[in-house]
Amino acid sequence: MNKYAGVIINNSSVQLDKIFTYKVPQNLLGKIDIGYRVKVPFGRTNKLIDAFIVELYEEYSGNNKIKELNAICESFSLFSKKDLIMITKMREKYLSTYLECIKPFIPAGIFRGVKNKKENVIYTGSKLEGKLLKDNYKFIYDAVKNNEGMYNKSALANKFNLSLSSINTMIKHGCLIIKEKIINRYDNREYKKYEAKKLNLEQNAAVENILKSQEKVFLIHGVTGSGKTEIYMHLVSEMIKQNKECIILVPEIALTPQMVERFKGRFGRNISVFHSKLSDGERYDEWLRVKQGKVKVAIGARSAIFLPFNNLGLIVIDEEHEESYKSDSNPKYNAREIGKMQSELKGCKLVLGSATPSIETYYDCINKDVQLITIKNRADGALMPDVKIVDMREELMNSNKSIFSRKLYQGIEDRLNKKEQIILFLNRRGFSTFVSCRKCGYVFKCRHCDISLTYHSEQRKLICHYCGASQSIPRICPKCGSKYVKFFGVGTEKVEREIKKLFPSAVTLRMDFDTTRTKNSYEQIYNDFKNGNADILIGTQMVAKGLDFKNVTLVGVIAADVSLNLPDFRSAERTFQLITQVSGRAGRGEKSGEVIVQTYNPDNYSIVFASNNNYTGFFKEEIKIRKSMGYPPFTDILLINMSSKSEDMLIKNIQNVGVLLKNKVEKHDKIKMLGPCPCQVSKIKELFRWQIVIKGKINIEFAKEVKSMIYNALKDAASEIRVSIDVNPNNLL
Repeated sequence: MNKYAGVIINNSSVQLDKIFTYKVPQNLLGKIDIGYRVKVPFGRTNKLIDAFIVELYEEYSGNNKIKELNAICESFSLFSKKDLIMITKMREKYLSTYLECIKPFIPAGIFRGVKNKKENVIYTGSKLEGKLLKDNYKFIYDAVKNNEGMYNKSALANKFNLSLSSINTMIKHGCLIIKEKIINRYDNREYKKYEAKKLNLEQNAAVENILKSQEKVFLIHGVTGSGKTEIYMHLVSEMIKQNKECIILVPEIALTPQMVERFKGRFGRNISVFHSKLSDGERYDEWLRVKQGKVKVAIGARSAIFLPFNNLGLIVIDEEHEESYKSDSNPKYNAREIGKMQSELKGCKLVLGSATPSIETYYDCINKDVQLITIKNRADGALMPDVKIVDMREELMNSNKSIFSRKLYQGIEDRLNKKEQIILFLNRRGFSTFVSCRKCGYVFKCRHCDISLTYHSEQRKLICHYCGASQSIPRICPKCGSKYVKFFGVGTEKVEREIKKLFPSAVTLRMDFDTTRTKNSYEQIYNDFKNGNADILIGTQMVAKGLDFKNVTLVGVIAADVSLNLPDFRSAERTFQLITQVSGRAGRGEKSGEVIVQTYNPDNYSIVFASNNNYTGFFKEEIKIRKSMGYPPFTDILLINMSSKSEDMLIKNIQNVGVLLKNKVEKHDKIKMLGPCPCQVSKIKELFRWQIVIKGKINIEFAKEVKSMIYNALKDAASEIRVSIDVNPNNLL
């Protein structure tokens, strides 16, 4: 019998990131296991706090006096022994604490007491007798009988316009009884049947390859519209036949309604949906359904990869190249890497899918670490859209100062006349991107962040896209007193306003961060456009991938240069991916599609290759640049970011850390250090930001030593300085 337990306490301090030993009291012997949440007395005051069991053993050789576990929180474990192996690996790989790596595996809100929602509902009891045989009692009895367990007293009275006193009388005589029932907080809707489609030769070969191969990790590199979702569904169907479970990841919540509609239409309601827009209660219910084996398939954003399936057979990561698969809070994991860990540990297949794979994944295919499956044609014989590049410099020379080139304007007019739909893409929300004084050049910036404010016409405010602070529109320049304050740049709001001015009869929808804040807003916009209730969908990257609208025949890329001009080594890759992905929204039905790409850099290789749908050409060009510059996949990058309200303290401390790290790095000829220097955005939410970049052949031991060195150097300023260490970050901004 295990008499001692090693636990991780629920405290985020780095100093307390270790295993504490507690004695298992007599009343808990045999009732606990790895992954249980317990209450333990901690510290001098013996305050009861949450902790997680990660070790169990018979003997304890320490000298300290051992405290006892106090109580069990749940009657089941929150993570398994295999999950604990993952937690330990993640802690090392992502330089995080045990607690940070445990949290993704457990239901959000559990520390705030989120549990099953219970309600007292009404059922029928004994037969009606005596005075209770009157018509009004008979009506109530029948209403309950037809809806047993559906309503509490008030809801029943309101639904059928009944008297509460009559209901209470029937309860008093035992004709109705009240029972406690668990209320499900998940979506239980029925969906229209989505019949299985006959696979074409390329799709069928992909399914057969994945099912029969001894390999575990695959990349489906299929052009946009090649029917990757249908491949996923056939794989899921096969897994269900084998009584195995599946996780399907999508990068944007915007894609979830479409995927859910298809999967529930094919496999029924018993599919878990898991993403950040759900309430804590909804997430808990979905997590518990998976834990109890009530669902075989989960669809969701990156956090769904940690759901507690017992017999996992397949993980699909759709649009695997997307940035949103990388967490920006600790542990800063990448869902692709977690998928590979799960595949090794649980023996499941991992299928990555994309028309524009990440450079790292495609490089792994060339090195035979991932099995490549290429699909060159669209499903159902549909043709790839015709892509045209428009040089906006020539438009200016021809006196066209509009947001829209002449070609795009004519294209919109033509499609509206034909009753066909249009998507306009601009990866920048708001009305204008900055506001400045034309006389002295002063740019209005956020009071709390080193970033220009964006004008939002609907709120009539200048808003910071980093901290959310807003202020009213300035009339006078604070620097020179001039009244020549002007809006510059274009955002999705401005595109929408210009469309309404030029095409007043067109019905528009906008899909960006501002229009999708509420819970079901993604689904509402998706359904409205899908059902033909709007002519033009205007949006940011949310509209760029995965969405399948058969009547869209024109896609306009308003400014292809937005992502290209970012000072980051991935900017060309992102530009290629965005243009290719948004182009893929056109011509997915029987009608041919056209894409018009507006740019001031028509000769840039990422734009040229994207317009020709030439991924391999782009990859060859990009991989040469990455190799010559020493960037991933040829090296690893450690991004060390420090922030503080005191700029002087920050600079002093990061320079001290810089000296220590430089001495360490100089001993390794294949590792280089850049910085310390201010971040590209040098202030966010009143915090000044500086960074150090280390790149090269970095192993786990070296990274752990770097982390230890940083925290030791900062221990006297720990409360004043925040530290973030990101292994292979999405960007260096």
